[in-house]
Amino acid sequence: MSLTKEIMYQAIVEKDTSFEGVFFTAVVTTGIFCRPSCTARKPKIENVEFFKTTAECVNKGYRPCKVCKPLNSLNEAPIEIQGILEELRLNPSLKLRDEDLKERSIEPSQLRRWFLKHYGVTFQKYQRILRVNTAYKKIQEGESITNTAYDMGYDSLSGFGDSFKNIIGVSPKNGKDKCIINLERIETPIGTIVVCATHEGICFLEFADIKDLDRELTRIAKEKKAVVLEGENSDISQLKEELALYFKGELIEFTVPLDLIGTPFQIQVWNGLRAIPYGETKSYKQQSELLNTPKSIRAVANANGMNTVAIVIPCHRIIGTNGSLTGYRGGVWRKKFLLELENKEYNKTDQLSFGFE
Repeated sequence: MSLTKEIMYQAIVEKDTSFEGVFFTAVVTTGIFCRPSCTARKPKIENVEFFKTTAECVNKGYRPCKVCKPLNSLNEAPIEIQGILEELRLNPSLKLRDEDLKERSIEPSQLRRWFLKHYGVTFQKYQRILRVNTAYKKIQEGESITNTAYDMGYDSLSGFGDSFKNIIGVSPKNGKDKCIINLERIETPIGTIVVCATHEGICFLEFADIKDLDRELTRIAKEKKAVVLEGENSDISQLKEELALYFKGELIEFTVPLDLIGTPFQIQVWNGLRAIPYGETKSYKQQSELLNTPKSIRAVANANGMNTVAIVIPCHRIIGTNGSLTGYRGGVWRKKFLLELENKEYNKTDQLSFGFE
């Protein structure tokens, strides 16, 4: 179905987030351009133009909306919040209170809402989790429980023990031998991605707004008999670099190590997906034939749907026999974005129809 002006106008009236990244709205009477989901007052249809990229909007003389900030990456943290996150990353023992935030010209209630929306916890709880996560790593690296507790700003061992058990599920002493899965959030042109990695490689890579994200994280922790902690990891750092190049059209094959969680058949299917060349697509039928399982089309499709390492394992390269995009866990608009990115670069054509500006 082609995107008509009427369909796009209805999308902005309904503030439909499923069209994020597909088009931008430019208002002739104000000279402003917006995201489809912008909450600002809607113009009449005769006063609207639609463009595929923010670059087109700017080239036509339109200015970015101050409400929806279309030049920012989807779900990207505001500059002031990025500063807070970096401050805590460098010193996880910090305890920033409301008065500290106000000194930084940050409204505590605004920060609380942002963390609830993007992290599912309040800012204060995020700080507690970060302190315990950092302490957990120190203990696993051989530091004593006592020194770790006081280094992380706890006033007593009992207070540290209670916080540790509340977040990790076991006491500091019993947590020494538990495996760790590190978790980070990465901003991309098509939204925030949650990535997890063990010491063996990336085991999870999904969009932050997928349904049942918490349930998926719980599942991988159970499968690995591990605890999921916010924190850095060398494989995640490599993935960040590779994703940045990929979205610029400068990388066609990921080399970051993977630690896949699935049945032997699922892993076989996922490895088959990685064998589909950049810039190409296959139908479910063709995929089944390549795996020498021509009668297992449904089973192969189900395995595709269970893939939890998006982009790197390119299930977006599977389309319907009739050429339709079919479903995609992260949303069909993201699948369209990824296929256009790969096809444009593969065919050496002009600038992407949407992407990095």
